Amino acid sequence: MSNLWSNGMKRNLWFGIGVVVVVALAIVLFVTQAKKEPGEIKIGVIAPLTGDASSAGEMAKRGINLAVEEINNEGEIRGIKLVVIYEDSKGAPKDGVSAMQKLISQYRVPAVIGGIFSSVTLAIAPISEKTKTVLLSPASSNPQISDAGDYIFRVWPSDDFEGEIMANFIIKKLGLNKVAILHSTDDYGVGIMKVFTKKFGEFGGNISIVENYHEGANDFRTQLTKIKETQPPAIYIIGHYKEIAQILKQAKELGINSQFFSVSAFEVPELLELAGDAAEGVIYVTPMYDPTSEEKIIRTFVDKFQKKYRKKPGIVEAHAYDAVKVLAYAMEKGGISGIEIKNALYQIKDYPGVTGKITFDYKGDVIKPLRIKTVKNKKFIEYKE
Repeated sequence: MSNLWSNGMKRNLWFGIGVVVVVALAIVLFVTQAKKEPGEIKIGVIAPLTGDASSAGEMAKRGINLAVEEINNEGEIRGIKLVVIYEDSKGAPKDGVSAMQKLISQYRVPAVIGGIFSSVTLAIAPISEKTKTVLLSPASSNPQISDAGDYIFRVWPSDDFEGEIMANFIIKKLGLNKVAILHSTDDYGVGIMKVFTKKFGEFGGNISIVENYHEGANDFRTQLTKIKETQPPAIYIIGHYKEIAQILKQAKELGINSQFFSVSAFEVPELLELAGDAAEGVIYVTPMYDPTSEEKIIRTFVDKFQKKYRKKPGIVEAHAYDAVKVLAYAMEKGGISGIEIKNALYQIKDYPGVTGKITFDYKGDVIKPLRIKTVKNKKFIEYKE
């Protein structure tokens, strides 16, 4: 009997010790969790950070960093800090693919801001779709992006709208029925060229000649000489700001007096510095962003940007800023997984961005108006007849 009692006591003793140990471990785990630093929400950014196109990447980076700073200072996302991981696309599709693969496999990000160029966005879109990772481009406009997948979004309007608006403006507003085209050979340049050519023809216009150039080129005299020979009253330049600036300067040197038109990528402050007087009078289409506006949301953005960077924010910086802000809004409202972010983005209606109210259609394209602007006295201003 005493042995049984003794054995029972031992069992109870060990059971009691076990309970104490479990409780102690639970307390330790609780305290550890309580002291643990808040988690982080990581998102990726794919942009050209090196190479010839790095200036575009730096513009986007400025807007993105300001947005992230604001979000984290204003309560973060669901109380969790937002962290951005940058990967360099070098402006090349293959490097963009490598960047996307790294962000997903190594960092497991639920969303990526990028690409800046349409060619990169189109290259990484299939990966985004396959892995259910949201891809939100701040600056890609090629029409093919509309059909790239359910997880693909953009805050920059499609070239379908830009090309048609410019074609309509040249013919119906200015009465110019003949135009020459000089475009870049990347997806951005080819995309707008195709839309514009189709619409200009439908409106009864005639394309006198189509010339192209590769991104990074700096001598356009051969193409401009061929264009000059067709004597077009209008020349439509499609591409990125560095090349556009050189084209305008060389056209002036060659004595070309046609009316020049350009695209939304034209409105970059550095272009005015590079092109000088040659940029005067150029007419272009651009999204609804005006850094001189007195609207409170824009004024606040511009003031914060200037305080941080000692310069005015351009159109790329503004769209990159909006991309992060609307993505964070979707995370706050819907959740932080890829599918939750995607579903929340489709539900967004009239989000107040600095580039205008943001609503996405069923293809992930932003529904946003465009306007016509020009250059006068080395300033970007609203075009007035």
